[in-house]
Amino acid sequence: MSTGKDLHSLLSSSNIDFDQYETLYKHFHSHPELSFQEAQTASTIAAHLRSLNAGYEIHTSIGGHGLAGVLRNGTGKTVLLRADMDALPVKEDTGLDYASKVTMRDNDDIVKPVMHACGHDMHVTALLAAAERLAKMKKSWAGILIVLFQPNEERGGGAQAMVDDGLYSKIPIPDIVLGQHVMAMKAGYIGSRVGNIMSEADSFKITLFGRGGHGSMPHRTVDPVIMAASVVMKLQTVVSREVDPNQFAVVTVGSLQAGQTENIISDRAEIRVNVRTQDREVRHRVLAAIRRIVKGECEASGAMKEPSIEVTTKFPLSVNDESIAKSVHDSFGSFFGNCFEPDIACSTASEDYSILGSSNGKPCCFWFLGGVDEKTWNEAKTRGRLAEDVAVNHSPFFAPVIQPTLKTGVDALCVAALTFSKSS
Repeated sequence: MSTGKDLHSLLSSSNIDFDQYETLYKHFHSHPELSFQEAQTASTIAAHLRSLNAGYEIHTSIGGHGLAGVLRNGTGKTVLLRADMDALPVKEDTGLDYASKVTMRDNDDIVKPVMHACGHDMHVTALLAAAERLAKMKKSWAGILIVLFQPNEERGGGAQAMVDDGLYSKIPIPDIVLGQHVMAMKAGYIGSRVGNIMSEADSFKITLFGRGGHGSMPHRTVDPVIMAASVVMKLQTVVSREVDPNQFAVVTVGSLQAGQTENIISDRAEIRVNVRTQDREVRHRVLAAIRRIVKGECEASGAMKEPSIEVTTKFPLSVNDESIAKSVHDSFGSFFGNCFEPDIACSTASEDYSILGSSNGKPCCFWFLGGVDEKTWNEAKTRGRLAEDVAVNHSPFFAPVIQPTLKTGVDALCVAALTFSKSS
């Protein structure tokens, strides 16, 4: 295993122009695109990979706007480094001079503000920079490097779409899949763990059917707003009363919509529910409880017909392979020292990157990258106000400090890849 000194020496021998990548990051941040619509982002990525003149084979339009670059460099392991590239329907409120002002029509043809509120712009930029640096280091490693840029992570379908669209008929099947995600942690720090690293997620659109009518004649109606309100309140008891307190589960009602005006009782209500679990038995129990509560409340309210429960998104449980994770952790510990946490808590958030490995029975390893300015973090922690003063992913205020976040992300990708590809 390489020592931290060896790795630092290798990386310092292949310097890149970080000013260029900081500019590129600002471009991606100010030009976000929603899931399924990442055309310009993908075009910019492909153009940059070509501009490196490093020998990457570039494959585009995989599973939508997904793309991959393949760099062949002799005999050795095939390592896949992955970044996601879609943005969110969030109106940015960071006040940055490169803040997004973009709006787009979503899949329901509704115009929405768009923001990189989950750091995918940082993921893309770091992977492009790592692609350049590793290409400059070809004498120091052997094997095949794949840099993959995935669309539609936020809706949970991008990785599977790429696989289903023949990804591995276009590029080599990797021996190892690696990835990272910027989080609300102190910038310059890395965290990972063996085993479960991110939660499984299930999302639903639930439609309740009442009988509409005049707001002054509620006795002639079956009010879906009351029905929905009862469902929402009962759902709050699933975790508190049906899940062992030693187990993890989250049930979130993220949207409740019914009616258009105050003097009309609607004929239906729509609830959108998101569930996070880290254990299959707990997941089964929670999902069964949700269905039981929804159906029971509809029956008790005299609903006009059975409720509709439609699955909208699903994310797998993300599990770090023990052997691969331990090798990555050894390298990270050697390189990052005290700035690496090898047993960080399993995240309540979710990811679909592992499908890129599990679809072929290949191991994965994922880690978290801090993006919060160190002074901001330390001051908030001292005041006991981390929850109030540090914006988390999906917040309109979420904006990773560019440095040292970008450099740390590039270093992490390169160190992880070299762990399995370094020449003897």
